[in-house]
Amino acid sequence: MLEYIDLIEQTFEFPTEEFKVENNELHFNGVPLLPIIEEYGTPLKLSYLPKISEHIVKAKSFFSKAFEKYDYQGKYIYCYCTKSSHFRFVLEEALKNDIHIETSSAYDIPIVRELHNRGLVNKDTYILCNGYKKPNYLKYISDLINDGFHNCVPILDNLTEIDYYEQNVKVNCQVGIRIAADEEPNFEFYTSRLGIRYNEILDLYKKRIEGRAKFTLKTLHFFVNTGMKDTAYYWNELSKFVELYCELKKICPELDSIDIGGGLPIQTSMQFEFDYEYIIDQIVENIHYICQERQVPVPDLFTEFGSYTVGESGAVIYSILDQKQQNDKELWYMVDSSFITNLPDAWGLNQKYIMLAVNHWNKRYHQVNLGGLTCDSMDYYNSEAHSSVVFLPKIDDGEQLYVGFFHTGAYQESLGGYGGIQHCLIPAPKHVLIHKDEKGNISTELFAPEQDSESMLKILGYR
Repeated sequence: MLEYIDLIEQTFEFPTEEFKVENNELHFNGVPLLPIIEEYGTPLKLSYLPKISEHIVKAKSFFSKAFEKYDYQGKYIYCYCTKSSHFRFVLEEALKNDIHIETSSAYDIPIVRELHNRGLVNKDTYILCNGYKKPNYLKYISDLINDGFHNCVPILDNLTEIDYYEQNVKVNCQVGIRIAADEEPNFEFYTSRLGIRYNEILDLYKKRIEGRAKFTLKTLHFFVNTGMKDTAYYWNELSKFVELYCELKKICPELDSIDIGGGLPIQTSMQFEFDYEYIIDQIVENIHYICQERQVPVPDLFTEFGSYTVGESGAVIYSILDQKQQNDKELWYMVDSSFITNLPDAWGLNQKYIMLAVNHWNKRYHQVNLGGLTCDSMDYYNSEAHSSVVFLPKIDDGEQLYVGFFHTGAYQESLGGYGGIQHCLIPAPKHVLIHKDEKGNISTELFAPEQDSESMLKILGYR
């Protein structure tokens, strides 16, 4: 009878650069997981911080190669989307790599100020301020610009936003304009609710920006929900956007950059295949070609990578508490927390992650359903990106099995209500950071203990 390791090796190209097995135990980026589990217990959230820098370096390298190949005469500026994960340790790691920041709401700005106080950003750092802006967001942006953050660039999301800056920004100010791109064909709406329509862009520039000494139109922002993908839809939207840049550049010489939002995908299956270098090469080639045809200088390129930056750094580890045979065909492995609260995208969007056993790789395997602790019937995980079923090692009574979900580092904490009140009062798990020094030595740090009852009672008004 085949063992669990046989199943994985026959299904995937395994081991990989990221995952390997030694002594029937899983290693993640060269880090043995079982000692961490034994030290901290489960449920457990892990953040392997070196992966953040690794991805930034890779993306910069791909753009550098493409720029050299096409003799692209612009600059490349890597921005991290803070909405993907606002944690201090994420920003600290990312900012080691000479990057910039994209914000999406008011309370991002106090984080920027704290990063500045810590010496992690300076007043030359680009702060691209996206999103539909409530009054406090507008105020925080204006105050930042007035305090000398001259590369804080509000991205205009509607026709009247610039009026606030006209009245409240006291110094010269760069601005950008977000384009309301068409949504993908199978989306419920035709045009994005965010941004300004194509046919209003030139009029906005001529009436509200051109000739005003205070404002300089710095960049055009483009975003599609699908991210950077090799599809006819993506290339069509990108081409329309670059055509608009060329048209506007001819009457607005100070326009010197475009911001390509949408981001790169992350690996959510062991069978994931995506040619990052090819996509980036084609983006640069397309922009270069269109600008040459229209006889305008190529723009500097901003990208906003959120999930790509932080997603593959994260993992969630569960213990199997019990086996429940509910009928002849359905065997449940009950985990010691909840998918709804720990991995809300798995519940709300049917998002799949890389799921692997941590130990017992020499055991035979069988089909199981994974069940969470809440009373919600939807708190389960029973399929993977490559398969409609889940297989895990068989265990006998008294044996402890651990299961890991990997590449969970983007959005899950904020969507799950980190440190707040969650379904059935399931506590937020321990959160452990994994560091690697220059010599390759691994160390761990407890960032947050498991949430306790006292914190919940306080939030609920009992304390």
